[in-house]
Amino acid sequence: MTDPVEMDEARKRYEFKKTLEKLEAQEGDGTELITLYIPPDKQIYDVTGQLKDEFGQCANIKSKQTRTNVQSAISSILSRLKYYKRPPEKGMAVFCGTVKLYGDRTDLQCTVIEPPEPLNLYMYRCSSNFELEPLKQMLEEKFVYGLLVLDRREAYWGFLRGNRIEPMGGATSTVPGKQRKGGQSAARFGRLREIAINEFYTKVGERSSAIFLAEKNFFERFKGLLIGGPSPTKEEFEDGNFLHHEVQKKIIGLFDVAYTNEDGLPELVDAAKDALSGMAVVKEKSFMDRFLKELVKDNGLAAYGEDSIRKNLEVGAVDILLLSSNLRKSRLKIKCQSCDYTDERTVSMPVGTTVRDIDLGTCPKCTAPLVLEEEIDIIDELAKLADQSSAKVELISDDFEEGSILYSAFGGIAAILRYRTGY
Repeated sequence: MTDPVEMDEARKRYEFKKTLEKLEAQEGDGTELITLYIPPDKQIYDVTGQLKDEFGQCANIKSKQTRTNVQSAISSILSRLKYYKRPPEKGMAVFCGTVKLYGDRTDLQCTVIEPPEPLNLYMYRCSSNFELEPLKQMLEEKFVYGLLVLDRREAYWGFLRGNRIEPMGGATSTVPGKQRKGGQSAARFGRLREIAINEFYTKVGERSSAIFLAEKNFFERFKGLLIGGPSPTKEEFEDGNFLHHEVQKKIIGLFDVAYTNEDGLPELVDAAKDALSGMAVVKEKSFMDRFLKELVKDNGLAAYGEDSIRKNLEVGAVDILLLSSNLRKSRLKIKCQSCDYTDERTVSMPVGTTVRDIDLGTCPKCTAPLVLEEEIDIIDELAKLADQSSAKVELISDDFEEGSILYSAFGGIAAILRYRTGY
């Protein structure tokens, strides 16, 4: 069964990201959308005092519609703050205003968020969009790893940020091959070749170190450096101390890889999976590798597609449920207003859309309008079905190749089975 702590954190991150996407898609006419950040040490009565002052200042707004909408937003925020004696432990963010819907429709909406990390700023702002950057920064990975692959011909470096491999740059060498040209003594050729190798290693060390050291909060965020390449190149490079001394101290290990261009970075992450065993990308990649291996077997224990997965969940055949964190779908329960007809359907919910944007149609039995009875995020719904049979649930990002394949080729819903069912 899924580790409840890990799954809870993954779900919270998913919900937080989805909420920010929804807020980012919302727009107002003019400066009607209010962003309010309240840090944990701010007194609520100070905030309400400023809001009341702002309400009074709205009388100076020339546009009657803008004045009315801003005052409505402030009133809505004040009514919500009545329920707080003090800010939550990590502070709170309030986003309120009259947002545009489809057509000419608008709606006053107010969203209150308790962030996953403490807010360290107080902000009141009116704009045509919500100010989300302080919260977006909380989605950034807190730790990064440096990646460096090299041989005597070329080198490439980058970062591993959570699930995402980020290539940063590379270099090629002018090191001559092992065959010397005519007219050169073996000793002279060997010396020239060693000088060229040393110059290339120095260039790689300086350039890659500059990139790694430029990482924001290097000493807190940069957790280690992985070096890949053939032997003895990577050993020569490490032994020669070509890296900046602070980066050199961060070397975690040396790993054999075949490629030393950009393609070598994911190969290096694969080779270092034991050293990175706690990283999300390694865990997620191992699940996807297992799924893809089962998929190509004649009697493999793999299934994909919503219909197939639902049937396998119903009979308890799912061992590990794999869901893309990019899924933006809802499961709807609908019913007829006039007869006993009911139905369930899955609908796509692109960023910025709501169920109100979806035409539910009419009853096939009596042609009366269909109405929504219940809406649930498809990840929540499928996870609940999985829990009923103690199946493990894994949220898979698309920040690496196999995760992207899950979303693009398999619809974001797949499973590793306990036994074959034929579904």
